[in-house]
Amino acid sequence: MTLVAVKQHDFDSLNDERLGWICMEPTFQQIRGKEMSVKTQVISQLTKGQQALCMFRVLYDHAKNSVSEYYAWISILLDTPGYWSSVTEGLHFFSDTSMISLLDETKEVLEARNRRLGVQWSDATFKDLDQDHELLDTVTLLFERFLTLSQGSLQQISAYIRLNPQEFVINKN
Repeated sequence: MTLVAVKQHDFDSLNDERLGWICMEPTFQQIRGKEMSVKTQVISQLTKGQQALCMFRVLYDHAKNSVSEYYAWISILLDTPGYWSSVTEGLHFFSDTSMISLLDETKEVLEARNRRLGVQWSDATFKDLDQDHELLDTVTLLFERFLTLSQGSLQQISAYIRLNPQEFVINKN
């Protein structure tokens, strides 16, 4: 378990997005650019709440910037063994049924496309959206919903962190 040293005033004043980021920053420093075995080991040492937050942030921080990044990261998560299930388990931990439903819908749309074209998750590229206007339109709508629902996700997660600070932070005076 990795606890972050935070002054109580800072903890109380951080917005929802920043609070979740601060709690995961040390973990991300340990796993960024590392092999899967290192990532797995570091994440396995986290509490259930930290693991749930970590996997949400893996999705959110990579997918929030654009339609193409949302499309690519959903494909990467579905292609990487254990990642998709870890993200959805994390969302279950926070009882975030709205985001789970959106991700399930996104998965179904992309799976149907992959079956129709006979491609794998690993075949997904940013160019797919440029070359397939129907895909672009659909993923754009899903991405817009993702951005909207993410605000609720961040609020739910922040509320959990604030109710269970001992799981994420240590008070730094």
